[in-house]
Amino acid sequence: MMIKRRMSEGRAVLHRLLEGSPLRRRGTIAALLLLLPLCLMIVTETLHRGSLTGAFEWLTDHSQVALFNYVLYFSLLALLYAIVGPIVWAAGLMSLLVTLMALISYFKLKFIGEPFFPWDLRQNKEGLNIFPYISSFSSAAKLSIVLLCIVGVFLLRLIVPKLSMSWPTRLVLGVLAACLVYGVGVQAGWAGSLSRQLGYKEIVWNQEKTYADNGLMVAFIMNVKHSIIERPDGYSDKEMSRIAQVIAQEQASPHGMEPDGADMDNGLASPSRPHVIFIMNEAFWDPTVMPDVTFSEDPIPTVRKLQQSFTSGNLLSPQFGGGTSNAEFEVLSGLSMSLLPQGAVPYQQYIGDSLPSLASYFASQGYYSMGIHPYDGWFWSRNRVYRSLGFERFRSKTGFENPQTRGFYISDKEVTEHIIDEVRTSERPMFIYAVTMQNHGPYTKQRYKEHEVQVEGQLTEEARQILETYTQGVRDADNALAQLIAYFEQSNEPVIIVFYGDHLPMLGAEYSVYVQGGLISSPQAADWSLEERKRMRSVPFVTWSNLAMERQVYPVLSNTFLGSVILDSLQMKKPAQFALGARLARELPGMTGPLYADSQEKLYSKIPDQAASLVNDFRLLQYDLLFGKRYVANAIDSEYIYNPPQENYKME
Repeated sequence: MMIKRRMSEGRAVLHRLLEGSPLRRRGTIAALLLLLPLCLMIVTETLHRGSLTGAFEWLTDHSQVALFNYVLYFSLLALLYAIVGPIVWAAGLMSLLVTLMALISYFKLKFIGEPFFPWDLRQNKEGLNIFPYISSFSSAAKLSIVLLCIVGVFLLRLIVPKLSMSWPTRLVLGVLAACLVYGVGVQAGWAGSLSRQLGYKEIVWNQEKTYADNGLMVAFIMNVKHSIIERPDGYSDKEMSRIAQVIAQEQASPHGMEPDGADMDNGLASPSRPHVIFIMNEAFWDPTVMPDVTFSEDPIPTVRKLQQSFTSGNLLSPQFGGGTSNAEFEVLSGLSMSLLPQGAVPYQQYIGDSLPSLASYFASQGYYSMGIHPYDGWFWSRNRVYRSLGFERFRSKTGFENPQTRGFYISDKEVTEHIIDEVRTSERPMFIYAVTMQNHGPYTKQRYKEHEVQVEGQLTEEARQILETYTQGVRDADNALAQLIAYFEQSNEPVIIVFYGDHLPMLGAEYSVYVQGGLISSPQAADWSLEERKRMRSVPFVTWSNLAMERQVYPVLSNTFLGSVILDSLQMKKPAQFALGARLARELPGMTGPLYADSQEKLYSKIPDQAASLVNDFRLLQYDLLFGKRYVANAIDSEYIYNPPQENYKME
């Protein structure tokens, strides 16, 4: 009773102080609407940057764009206030939203070098995948403190008066605020002009710097426009007809991609259609390329042997540390992430009922197209997307009965055994796209009972442990590949195996293992040289076949063009985007957005002039297939482009 009476007395005092008169009431509301956005902006930037010092340095060094951020915070608070009524509820809800956004952005930057994008909101359960990396005590404490403070704000409602405006006033305020936020989000003419005057500068290929210079709220909302894919200049039925002629010429051309180091042995040993097996191994990379680290033995002897005898090279992945589906998208679709907004996830944003791919192409050639991934089928929406890409069957984690696990996930060995079983029992040649899971991070010490390969170098104990755990997973992947090859060496069935990693792994916060290992010079991605960017995106790929094929070596090759390489090796006609991709790859084999590499391995930070015309053709074709009218099908490959999903698609 005593507490209840004191709270009642406190509420009465606050009412007299804050609402003693209509003028005082309006003044209190105005003061809160003006001061709360400033406080929230400072808190948000502190969380996003990891320190209060960093937040104040940004405020002083970028005062004009900070004012732009403040206007957006004010508008968002005003909009919430107009919707919910009481100022405390609006402040609590606003605090919850912006602090969670700041924390997510902080952890994304810390572990994979990407801030929080608007399209991340569509990743649903995939967003939970970062929680294993933020389970440290300091991270959990930071999150807990923020949430407790937000709860405290909501509890203030017990003693603070409503301080609500009349509904007509709230309606006007809400409409004005919504118009401002919308205009900035889609970058209307006035918003673009205002942003330039206030010093907003966007570096599309370096969003880390864009967020650092412009502030979290402005950079986030201004990125909304990248979720809206605009019709490219010149896109028309007539222009796509011209590009179709270029594709037809490429399809009729006898040459492949003219890689360095090609042998002269031509032709297949068998007229039979071989099984085609792609294995995208989770986070597979060659750790021995770090100059300041030594290993007790080579962790990837199978891959090393294949590099000497079969087609191989280095893939330039569109991702680092995560975003496996984007690497997968490039290989299967033959399209390029470099022509989409940074941070986009096509599997969740852009792929509708159907998209022509390697899976649908091989299916049209009489193959049994199957996807295998020993993890949840909903992850990256594969259960839906694989149907759209033309697979006949998809086996996810639930399709593995009593599987062998290794570390935290189903083992690579188990995936190999499933591939062998499928090929052994299939009456048709198979196209298999397998995505492994065993070597997914985090790489904690307790993951394996022992580490077969020891590492030495100027590493902290934490860095050494992370690297040894990761290397054990790489060794297991190499052994699983050897097991698969051993089976087909004893089989009379023709086959080609394509093995590669999706991206480099996350090895410690702020790239700590890579810095200590000498692969890069700075923990800040914005400071990397072009060569360092290349190192942090390059993963090895190798092939093996029991058919006579040319051995080809690709020093640099984007995932986008890998399908073209394999179709050339098989002497199969390349469908639309794979044919144009082969043509482009002879000029510009490396395309990731922040990095481009020409046929002489010269590196660029933007598309070089000599390749601009071909890239624009490829951009138009990609738009036509993903978002447009598919005009190109009027002139070429119509059955392939319009091939609907298989009616008997089976999800396991």
